[in-house]
Amino acid sequence: MTATPQQLADVLRPVKHVLLDFDGPVCSVFAGLPAPEVARRLREGLLAAGEQLPAGAEEETDPLALLRLVSDARPDLTERTDAALAALETEAVRAACPTRGGESVLRAAVRSGRLVSVVSNNAGTAIEAYLAEHGLSDDVAGVFGRAPGDPSSMKPNPRLLLEAIDAAGIGAERCIFIGDAARDVEAGEAAGVPTIGYANKPGKDAKLADAGAVTIVDSMELIADALA
Repeated sequence: MTATPQQLADVLRPVKHVLLDFDGPVCSVFAGLPAPEVARRLREGLLAAGEQLPAGAEEETDPLALLRLVSDARPDLTERTDAALAALETEAVRAACPTRGGESVLRAAVRSGRLVSVVSNNAGTAIEAYLAEHGLSDDVAGVFGRAPGDPSSMKPNPRLLLEAIDAAGIGAERCIFIGDAARDVEAGEAAGVPTIGYANKPGKDAKLADAGAVTIVDSMELIADALA
């Protein structure tokens, strides 16, 4: 069930630091350069370098999952594969589709005196490129993408959230995380941060609720209105 304006207002009232996932709440990263195409290019790069693909790599269409798979099977290829993926993500964000209401959340949070950090499994370089292209860099206090060459830093690991919280100097109890996947909610819980679930596809509301989201919305504009 989508949160009411009053429920959102109650959740956001004590918040001084808004932590935003990137792919989903801010934009659709792979809208113009589809994720399966990115995964295919990653595989081709490995093959072109004379490397053998690990089991399951040929069928994997999620490039972030492919990075994990390669890293688990061939740790020696992690840095090279991560760097290649970061370059592809940076290419992808040039054709990314902004999420309706995503920019409004950023602007409303800043106008209300709150800090905003982007916390994402995507590469920080790609996130920064998107923010710069859309004139949003000055609205974001910090960008916390996956640690280069270390896919274990990705959510549901709370590491990136904890880094964002520490950098802002605002306790977890005054933070809120906004994410569109169960792993976001799990990372938030591990970091001690409540998570608003963004159910941008049918069926996500139940998954986000089961994961423990404090409340759920089907539109980022609802959050922007509540922040304003």
